Amino acid sequence: MTNQTTAGSFRRSNTYAMTMTALMTAVTCILAPLSIPIGPVPISLTNFAIYLSLYLLDWKKGTISYFIYLLLGFAGLPVFSGFTGGVAKLAGPTGGYIVGFIPMAIIAGFVIDHCKKHWVQLVGMIVGTMICYALGTVWFCFQANYTVSAALAVCVIPFIPADLIKMVLAMSIGPEIRKRLGSVVQ
Repeated sequence: MTNQTTAGSFRRSNTYAMTMTALMTAVTCILAPLSIPIGPVPISLTNFAIYLSLYLLDWKKGTISYFIYLLLGFAGLPVFSGFTGGVAKLAGPTGGYIVGFIPMAIIAGFVIDHCKKHWVQLVGMIVGTMICYALGTVWFCFQANYTVSAALAVCVIPFIPADLIKMVLAMSIGPEIRKRLGSVVQ
């Protein structure tokens, strides 16, 4: 059996999949609490960690990785933005964004997995992020008693430039890291 065949088999193995999923969960737990408080919703690296996970894993494993992170935060570990955790954070005004990352991961990951053109992948990440924005904003309006226009002004518009940068950064380094991980396994 050649080294490439062995490496390819290992990359498709359950051990590799579980290890990479756990690793990306840990990366999300490290990056997501880092945040810049700019208002009621902080700028965090959560979506960057998710985008990166989607490049290193497939859409299913990337989503599972985020879901495990979500469960850890739900259980009270301080892995959410600002080193917070617990049910209160999910039930609070920003909880809709935290939950909205699940459909974002599914949509963006599915597009990343099935389309190799970078502009299509970027569109997939943008659409997924728009779904996250929509879910989060509806929940924020409900919880914080904001109008939709006021919520968009503080919860969405300030985040668009940074989120686009995070998408492009993940799109730039994700495939390279994946390629290098493949060569390490070989």
